[in-house]
Amino acid sequence: MRFLIALVVILALAVGSLFALDRYYPEQATRWGLALERKQSGLEPKTLKIPGFEIAYLEGGSGEPLVLVHGIGADKDNFTRAARWLTPHYRVIAIDLPGFGESSKPEQADYGIPAQVERLDEIMTALQLGRAHFGGSSMGGWIVASYAAKFPNKAASLWLLGAAGIDGGKRTEVRAAYDRGEYLLFSQKPEDFERTMDFVFVKRPFVPGSVRHVLAEQAVANYTLHTRIFRNLIEHWSEYSVNNRIRGLPVPALVVFGDHDRAVDPGDGLIWKQLLPNSQLEMMQDIGHLPMMEAPQVSAMRYVQFRQGLQR
Repeated sequence: MRFLIALVVILALAVGSLFALDRYYPEQATRWGLALERKQSGLEPKTLKIPGFEIAYLEGGSGEPLVLVHGIGADKDNFTRAARWLTPHYRVIAIDLPGFGESSKPEQADYGIPAQVERLDEIMTALQLGRAHFGGSSMGGWIVASYAAKFPNKAASLWLLGAAGIDGGKRTEVRAAYDRGEYLLFSQKPEDFERTMDFVFVKRPFVPGSVRHVLAEQAVANYTLHTRIFRNLIEHWSEYSVNNRIRGLPVPALVVFGDHDRAVDPGDGLIWKQLLPNSQLEMMQDIGHLPMMEAPQVSAMRYVQFRQGLQR
């Protein structure tokens, strides 16, 4: 009996300590939480330098390299949970693009798609990678598809998750809001972050309150830069679009959309499939804009199956 009482007391103290840490020390709780998730996924934080920028990235696993690129307003940890099922198969490298996450953010740098494609190639050179498989979410899909079009011999395959960059698709809620002067994907105030979370997910993945607090503060700090990058993408959409660049490109591709994606129209998946002759389209049910976060295991295992099919 004494043992049971002691165990209950220890558990109560542990829960109380976690609650206090989460509520009163959110930055420390976030650092520990991210470190734990990265460790569980076999990822380690690293940095490298390219001309004009220091690049933060996560790396883990072994095998053929899989380079993962996040979307606008996001960072490398968008892939951390899914990586748990990827690192047993591949050398996973999730990068923070210049202007995002923990990478350098010079205020006046060019963050357009062509510039980011060139930097992705500089990152490949710094990692001494002559060829890799690529995955990209939203804007990241736009960038990796553009990269494959420019450097077809360096792209072994593409994993496109809610990928932006298609010209001629339906007008989305994001674009309609932008035309009204609103930014649905960015947080001008901390309380806007909850609205953004509801917008990109159907069923929110669990994120502790401390982490949401820190992410909201980071989003507010990046609001000016990230909305400037977004305006550039909108204003140069036709110039940057992938349609003519990737048409007929033989690179194998897995195109994934959530059927409830409100940021990029799910119908764009059919356009991607038509443009890329060696592609497969996966429409995930009851999923929003970030499948690899909302359904990390399912998304990752579907990708593993796709890669296994390439070996046959």
